[in-house]
Amino acid sequence: MTRIGIPLDPNRTGRDSEALERNLKRLVVGQDEAIRQIVSMYQMFQTGLNPANRPVANFLFLGPTGSGKTRIVEATAESLVGNARAVIKIDCAEFQHSHEIAKLIGSPPGYLGHRETHPLLSQEAIDQFHTDKIKLSFVLFDEIEKASDALWNLLLGILDKATLTLGDNRKVDFSRAMIFMTSNLGASEMSSILSPKLGFTAPEQAERAAAGEIDEDTASKMSRTAIEAARRKFTPEFINRLDKIVVFRPLGEEELRKILDIELQMVQERIFLSSMDRPFVLTVTDAGKMHLLREGTDAKYGARHLKRAIERSVVQPVSNLLATGQVRAGDWISVDYDHGAGTLTFLREAEGLPIHKMAEIAGTPLPRIDAAGAAQAVLEEPRTQSARSSKRG
Repeated sequence: MTRIGIPLDPNRTGRDSEALERNLKRLVVGQDEAIRQIVSMYQMFQTGLNPANRPVANFLFLGPTGSGKTRIVEATAESLVGNARAVIKIDCAEFQHSHEIAKLIGSPPGYLGHRETHPLLSQEAIDQFHTDKIKLSFVLFDEIEKASDALWNLLLGILDKATLTLGDNRKVDFSRAMIFMTSNLGASEMSSILSPKLGFTAPEQAERAAAGEIDEDTASKMSRTAIEAARRKFTPEFINRLDKIVVFRPLGEEELRKILDIELQMVQERIFLSSMDRPFVLTVTDAGKMHLLREGTDAKYGARHLKRAIERSVVQPVSNLLATGQVRAGDWISVDYDHGAGTLTFLREAEGLPIHKMAEIAGTPLPRIDAAGAAQAVLEEPRTQSARSSKRG
């Protein structure tokens, strides 16, 4: 045997992991540490080096509401199995009493409702979103601090041995599942660190905090505060079963702007796919975006209400324009903000545009086709119609 001593780079990731990282960074803003941890655990799963008889990953996500804890779980499912709804979500606020645990595991034999109770965490439910390419499940326990002691005892077994025993003694295997738990523990303390009381910080530091610019010292202090709050709440045996505790940073102005752009792009994709008989392009000016940010974000709730503000102020009025025939195929609709009236305005900037021109204006790729090319054929229709009219001329 000849020793060759070729240096290796352990920081490189595989092609699938790189694709997952790119997708997560496209869908989730401002939470690079959480993305890095998810990609790392996924690569261990891909190479078969994750510990046997344990879940693929056990994550605890801490941080203020509206910072993306649930969104990153949905984005992981969307990136890997193509469906953001592939997450089995358990709202722990619904399981604050021990008897409610029967909804998760079913009633044992001899108890009322034994045959009528269908457990939420059956093997069929866990595996229902597996694909030929990847057999991986995503289970989310939301607001885990609200769980009852009975749910805690179930979790300890799942996190340690990847096994759950149902009410009828059937076993459920979680060895091909990523387990995510979210909590707002420490969020108020983090907020007080980020925005101290008036008079205790320099004006420029207060301005940076308001814009979401967090220096490393402040970020480290916020992270320690959240983890200490979790250690006070959770037992040592629970903490020791976690692969990683990730603290989500509050979102600043720049991150919220990026999230707004992502949400508006999703609206445009929805328009292309749902309005197949009359596709059009929708853009929002900078003034319009600022109005949506004011309406849909605040320091307490982060980006939680941003999607709701877009639905209320943009999507619903656009649906009225469609229903009344004011928007036609090939139109370019621009949304602006009227400072005098204090409302959004809707203008037709152009009409008769072909689909490729609309996609160029929107900065959105043409929609993915799932129905044997049917949507693509309809979306190409405006271009065909314009070609016909030019021939007639």
